[in-house]
Amino acid sequence: MAAKTNPIPSVWAREPREPEQPALNRAAIVREAVAMLDADGVEALSMRKLGARLNAGATSLYRHVATKDELMELAVDAAFSELTVPLTDGPDWRTAVTGCAESFRATTLRHPWLASVLGQAGLAYLGPNLMAVSEQLAKLFVGIGFPDPSRALDTVLSYVVGMSTTEAAWLTTVAKSGETEADFIARLMPAAQEAVEGHELLSDAYRTAAETAATVDPVELRDTKFAYGLEVILDGLALRLPH
Repeated sequence: MAAKTNPIPSVWAREPREPEQPALNRAAIVREAVAMLDADGVEALSMRKLGARLNAGATSLYRHVATKDELMELAVDAAFSELTVPLTDGPDWRTAVTGCAESFRATTLRHPWLASVLGQAGLAYLGPNLMAVSEQLAKLFVGIGFPDPSRALDTVLSYVVGMSTTEAAWLTTVAKSGETEADFIARLMPAAQEAVEGHELLSDAYRTAAETAATVDPVELRDTKFAYGLEVILDGLALRLPH
């Protein structure tokens, strides 16, 4: 008889193996993997390093998680457990969508690796937390009354994932410098000014940006930038609602 094959390459589509070490379970593996991802990023994560952190050999880990790809699926789903999707039955749909977008952004900034992973794989994961969030989002956008709720939802998610990916990459660069965000920006500005010297329009735009960066807290500046773009998206979607 032919051996059974797994038609879907996903950790959620196969039966879990029996554990060899009762103290080593999938939840503990995923928690440690997420901590490693938060600290050092996707490239630094390996089954060997994770096993060393857990005082277990890579072979023991493979009894719970077959591959690094499966481990990433589990880590993504663990991060999605932190998302909240406000529900609304009334006209204040913008507050609900904004709350969801802000929760998504906050989660990706806590886990800087998440946005890039989603950017590469989309939302093609089968984890229960991600599926639950997807279902809640679908109910929210259907309840709002959009003629094409799936496209409205995709538009918002594309904005949030795109902005969060850029912002998470920026914060990772800042973290590697060992400086505060404000100090890093202050050190970056002279080099940026030199790069645009001789380009009058660019220089004017740079001076405006530099003046803003020098007087506004960088966290507040990023929050304002995200909120502005989201408002533009919601303004456009509002035009598609039936009156």
